[in-house]
Amino acid sequence: MARFSPHFGAPFALAVLTFLSGPLNAQSAVGPKEVTYADVAGLADSAGLVVLAQIVKTTRVEDQRSRALTPGHGRFYVEANTKALLVGKAPLGESIRYLVDLPLDAKGRAPKLKKQDVLLFARSVPGRPGELQLVTPTAQQIWTPAGEARVRGILQQMIAPGAPARITGVREVLFVPGNLAGQGETQIFLNTQDNSAASITVKHEPGQPTVWGVSFSELVADVGHPPQRDTVEWYRLACFLPRTLPPQANVSGSEGERQQARNDYQGVLAQLGPCTRTLN
Repeated sequence: MARFSPHFGAPFALAVLTFLSGPLNAQSAVGPKEVTYADVAGLADSAGLVVLAQIVKTTRVEDQRSRALTPGHGRFYVEANTKALLVGKAPLGESIRYLVDLPLDAKGRAPKLKKQDVLLFARSVPGRPGELQLVTPTAQQIWTPAGEARVRGILQQMIAPGAPARITGVREVLFVPGNLAGQGETQIFLNTQDNSAASITVKHEPGQPTVWGVSFSELVADVGHPPQRDTVEWYRLACFLPRTLPPQANVSGSEGERQQARNDYQGVLAQLGPCTRTLN
């Protein structure tokens, strides 16, 4: 693990450190075993920094100073020691500071997190080294070995050369019938955030099960080997393909061919399964 030396600029100003997406809910302190792959992938996907840290001190912020505080929660100023930077280019010192909302028990007490290792999905505060903003209300997760291993695996897949691009929609769907009855192929062309190529191919052969595959490049899809669940390829498709073909998608062919294309699209969604998330 990388180690860091303390280098800080201006004194920390608590009032300017704000959440990007509101307060944390009651699941903010749960371990990675209790969250889904899609939860963790979503956090990793939006974070400029993923930090392994150990909490040193938490200080309660007065409720009247805590804007948009969820009932049953308290806002805390956290001081922590940096243990490792899993991803990110912003310089970090040996210690970091951030705000987090934590659930309170029946007596109004927060969980005891001193010396607890946590994974933080965050962004740096411009001009304020050592200060972080959590990227979502659930962007602090209690560390476990399995949780860290899962995060590292996701990050490696996301930053690898040729990594699957972010899907932003469906551009065109086309079914081409074959020469034999029951033979044909549906091509589903996808829009991506970086305008790179991405497509799904669904293939029909007489007397054979329907097979499909995806390509995140100009290469032909590996038909018959769809992405496995809980991989970045699966996450890109299962969590971002629309549940039905949008009106702006160009679906070509006769009525029968268009219906087959729509059926194939729904078949792909069914095989991908739901994108289950447990974090708000």
